[in-house]
Amino acid sequence: MTAEKDTVDIWNTYGTHQITRGLQLPELDRWDWGIPETGPGINALGEVAGLRVLDLGSGLGRQAAHLAALGAEVTAVDASPAQHQRALARYRDHPGLHLVCADAVAHLRDADPYDLIYSVGSLPYLDPNRLMPALADGLRPGGRLVFSALHTNSDGVGPSNEVSARPEILRLPGSTQDHPVNMWVLRAQLWEDLLVQHGLTLESVTAIDAPAADNALSYRLYTVRRSNRVPSRPRTSAPPPPNTALGVGVIVHGPDGVLLGRHRRRTWELAGGTVEPGETFAEAAVRELFEEAGLVAEPDDVEVLGTLLDRVGDIVRLTVPALITRWSGIPQQREEAIGSWRFWPLDALPQPLFVPSAQCLTAWNPALPLDHPPAHFQPYASPGR
Repeated sequence: MTAEKDTVDIWNTYGTHQITRGLQLPELDRWDWGIPETGPGINALGEVAGLRVLDLGSGLGRQAAHLAALGAEVTAVDASPAQHQRALARYRDHPGLHLVCADAVAHLRDADPYDLIYSVGSLPYLDPNRLMPALADGLRPGGRLVFSALHTNSDGVGPSNEVSARPEILRLPGSTQDHPVNMWVLRAQLWEDLLVQHGLTLESVTAIDAPAADNALSYRLYTVRRSNRVPSRPRTSAPPPPNTALGVGVIVHGPDGVLLGRHRRRTWELAGGTVEPGETFAEAAVRELFEEAGLVAEPDDVEVLGTLLDRVGDIVRLTVPALITRWSGIPQQREEAIGSWRFWPLDALPQPLFVPSAQCLTAWNPALPLDHPPAHFQPYASPGR
């Protein structure tokens, strides 16, 4: 994150410079995406009233305050303390607006998913390989991402052909000193490849060019959507070793949703694993839940739902989904391979899910919009039936 940290330092310099100048900009009366007096304007966001909205790289917060006045519940995040200070001085008590000083990726990982995320020119200051997974999970299924990104700078230098940062110049108003900042200035195909890689769909790209003929400055406005369905994918193309063919998937469900952890190979999954010799499925579920997430449950409180049968290469995989609704403790990382344990609402599950976890969740609740390879589920009869 060295490049990103250096950029935050420069924006602190910028914010401090503006505070010292005592600059008072008027309230927003015309929305633009990086170049004043150009389209398409605020209409690119659609109807915002009633939506949970996130502004990434919000700066002074004028756009966020404008959307809050239109009836949106807006969280405005900026990593620069000086920029955050400017926004607080102006909008501390603005109805419907929450001002946060934080790294965007850290905020997205901790916050509940948003209906709409937008960024006016700020998204390219963040490493897309770090940001995109958090953005994908930070949107609710069906949610939208709208962001503008520099495409050609005022010197006529066009976008890069690889996903890497390059220096650009931040010019401070009222100052003769230029400050180099690192930005990911990418051609549209690279942005689309990154979005698709993380389960997002690019709906449109709009060119925004400087109106003066002698100014080469150009932006691109990207409108993106997350599917209503939650995809899953294998961790690797290799089949699991034979000794992992029989396992349990532990569905821990409570008022805040279902417990999922993030594997180091970038799949979200239930606690679970191999059934050891001599264990019942319920005992294996209790053990795996404690070993992986630190939660304590009793075998008598485990409801074994049935068996899932599928095939990976030449290996037959048998997975037993087990439901736990009573436990004690707070989720915590206990194994190197999997962490970031948290409860996710059923209508906003993260992506992608590990295939056996998606299969277990579908067996438990067939109404969930999960995509995964088919598996034969044989339910067990509930006690007393």
